[in-house]
Amino acid sequence: MTEREEGFDLSLVMPCYDEEEVIGWTIPELLAAFETAGYRLELVAVDNGSSDRTGEIIAGFVEEGRPIRHHRIDVNVGYGNGILEGLPLASAPWVGTICADGQVDAEDVVKLFEALSQTRGPVLGKVRRRFRMDGLRRKITSIAYNSLVIALWPGIGSIDINGVPKITRREVIEAMDLGSRQWFLDPEIMIKARYLGVRVLEMNVFSRMRGSGLSHVQATTCLEFLKGLFRHRFGGALNEWRRSGCTVGLDAKSGVAAGRDS
Repeated sequence: MTEREEGFDLSLVMPCYDEEEVIGWTIPELLAAFETAGYRLELVAVDNGSSDRTGEIIAGFVEEGRPIRHHRIDVNVGYGNGILEGLPLASAPWVGTICADGQVDAEDVVKLFEALSQTRGPVLGKVRRRFRMDGLRRKITSIAYNSLVIALWPGIGSIDINGVPKITRREVIEAMDLGSRQWFLDPEIMIKARYLGVRVLEMNVFSRMRGSGLSHVQATTCLEFLKGLFRHRFGGALNEWRRSGCTVGLDAKSGVAAGRDS
């Protein structure tokens, strides 16, 4: 990642894919909430291969002088790729990921960061979408998915694995050496946090329905999650990561007990 620029408390990476109908209010709401609370937020807005006016709207915010870094990806290859492309642009000591759709209130994002800023040592802050306005089928799928992850990794510290925003110290996100370029990025973060011994701080929030625009989650996403889970639990993905030495030096900086065995 780039060397920290003085002035920002938190950098949030926001992948935006054909979000012209929502970012006109979600981005200003987020920035205003942090400004009101007295925190300096840097928003890394990634135009993740959009074919609508998403990039134009983000560029307009930049021209207005808002604390936004605008990054364009020409071809969308996945949600995770948008985040991975944006993370090297983040400059604050705290780094996180957030969706563009505004399903989590901006004030709740501020509350999560306020709680994190009072902690010491390695910690990952995230939301638990306690009150979700989903259909019955979506709820059943979500319960089954989260139960499977918990069964594979007992003590993972969350019952809403994909809940975002997720925020942690920059040295922790660097040690994770994330690689999932599609939807598996969120469980990859949680799994690696567990192996690094990072404490999870999970805050209950109300999750709104999208006010407009379309969800980009498709039926194939479930298959991707299953493949990723079993590849990390029974395949060699985690072993390769742990052998790469990416956790070297993290103990000294954050007190992280790197590399759990189970």
